[in-house]
Amino acid sequence: MTRHIPEAVSWCIAAGALACLVLLIRQHRITAGLRKRLAVAEAGLRDRDAEARHLVEARLTAVTEGPYQPVPGPLDERLARTPFGHSMQQAVDLFTGAAQAARTRADHSAKAALKSSMRALQALANEQQLSISDMQDRHDNPHVLQDLLEIDHANAQFGRRAQAIAVLCGSWPGRQRAASPLVDVVRGATSRIRDYRRVEIQPGPEVDVVSRAVEPVVLAVAELLDNAARHSQPNTTVEVGFRPAHNGMSVVIDDAGVGMDAGEIEEAGRRLSGDEDVDINRLGDPPQFGFAVIGVLAARYGFGVTVDSRSPYGGVRAVVFLPKSLLTTASAPAAAGAGRRRETAPAAVSSTASLASAAPVASAASAASLASESTASAAAPEVPAEAAAGGVTGATAGGLPRRRRRAAAEPAAAAVREREPAAAAGEAQQARPAYETATRMGAFARGTRSGRAATDDDEGIPQE
Repeated sequence: MTRHIPEAVSWCIAAGALACLVLLIRQHRITAGLRKRLAVAEAGLRDRDAEARHLVEARLTAVTEGPYQPVPGPLDERLARTPFGHSMQQAVDLFTGAAQAARTRADHSAKAALKSSMRALQALANEQQLSISDMQDRHDNPHVLQDLLEIDHANAQFGRRAQAIAVLCGSWPGRQRAASPLVDVVRGATSRIRDYRRVEIQPGPEVDVVSRAVEPVVLAVAELLDNAARHSQPNTTVEVGFRPAHNGMSVVIDDAGVGMDAGEIEEAGRRLSGDEDVDINRLGDPPQFGFAVIGVLAARYGFGVTVDSRSPYGGVRAVVFLPKSLLTTASAPAAAGAGRRRETAPAAVSSTASLASAAPVASAASAASLASESTASAAAPEVPAEAAAGGVTGATAGGLPRRRRRAAAEPAAAAVREREPAAAAGEAQQARPAYETATRMGAFARGTRSGRAATDDDEGIPQE
């Protein structure tokens, strides 16, 4: 019996070893599974960490940059279909809504503050304009008038800038004006920019801009001309032409500036379209109001503005398209009068453009008329002087001064009128300096006052 004990022990040992082997194999499988699950969990954790960093660094950052900035999606599309991905998307949506609400509140607050400030500045500019106009009427010294012309022109630019910002903040361009010839509207816009002498306006069509669109078109063209002049060399010109279309008229502005790249043209097109809600807090530093203001005016009044790099002079071409709904046929008397004024003194408009800022609608017509009148200013004082001095031939029986009949002064006035077109046409080839214009204005003002004084003194005196 004792000899079977070793066999039993061997069988027990073998059974125990087999059991241990089974347990070791099972434990190995369990350990391998745990390691695999741990590796998957670690990979998932790393993916979620990367997704969280992507959320903060890319997705939410894109939301803060503006509503037109595309927001990237998740890094791993598999996570987008998980509860974690849904939670991340909800966070993005909540952040987007909060950012948009904050952006809207800030924009409305900034626009309200700017609108109130610009209205106050516009009122001050108008008061200053009245003071300048009054001084121009009271002073005839050429040096004083030259300084007043420069102050007047600077005030026109100041008023235009305040007007543009007010429009961008939701205000209206200003009071409604009478329908005006398209060429005069463009000249009125030219009078509101610093470098108005560099603008060359080609002959235009005999067509008027309707009353409600005059001031908006003046402001839009002025912004385009100012932009063209600022981004081109001082020794270059800005050319303005007119091109008729089957359903409207286009104003084409070409400059010889630095041009625009594809990104800038795309950005300009988006702002000029007027389709986007302009965020004044995102117009750059310093803010670039020009294209945004033009887009607001174009969308509000129904005309179109485009810019591209197809200018024949290497710069930018801007086109303002006015549909037929904003145009009307020029009336015969107005068209004829404007034509005569343009024939007599077309180049003098640029030298008196600062005066046109007081009346930006018919600025070109009024400035041209003033220039043509000032052409004969040297001779004009002679006629009132004759009426004031030489016109009195003696005294009546009652001791009152006796005035010569007006018919005697009419030939001299007619001679002045005959010389006026020829002199103006000869001087129209070159723009007059500001001092010369001021001198002519002063002489004209002195002659006017002298004539009025003579007329008032002779009022009620019987003529022989």
